[in-house]
Amino acid sequence: MERMSVFKEKVLKIVTKIPKGKTLTYKKVAILADRPKAYRAVGNILNKNFNPKIPCHRVIRSDGKTGGYNRGEKNKANLLQLERY
Repeated sequence: MERMSVFKEKVLKIVTKIPKGKTLTYKKVAILADRPKAYRAVGNILNKNFNPKIPCHRVIRSDGKTGGYNRGEKNKANLLQLERY
């Protein structure tokens, strides 16, 4: 089994802690993981994650748009909308 990189572990741990109804940007997650310019890498890590316990849908683009989601962008938008209420 492949060992997870330290950066990937940090990213997934940070995303796991995002509370329901809140979001972080890919850039903010990268900053919190001590790699401020690695926001694209954050997106790539989250795109490959299929663990439902890690709320990847709570990570959005810096411009406020939802961004990609491996279960479909429409599903991401719906989940975010549901969690805001």
